Amino acid sequence: MAEPSPDPLLEKSSLYRNFLAEREEILKHKWIKSEEAGRDIGFEAALVDWMLHHRREWREARGMVGTH
Repeated sequence: MAEPSPDPLLEKSSLYRNFLAEREEILKHKWIKSEEAGRDIGFEAALVDWMLHHRREWREARGMVGTH
């Protein structure tokens, strides 16, 4: 099932674009960790692991202030 198209105003929002970019990184991390584990680790586990080990550096590399 295709995801609904977001509102055009929402697509221009830097907050929304950053959310989508972060979500994409978490999904990549989930794939890598699942491959390493030999099973699907689930989104929640990937999210927590990514936030603990990679989020700060990822945000700094994108020029985002803080880690929230």
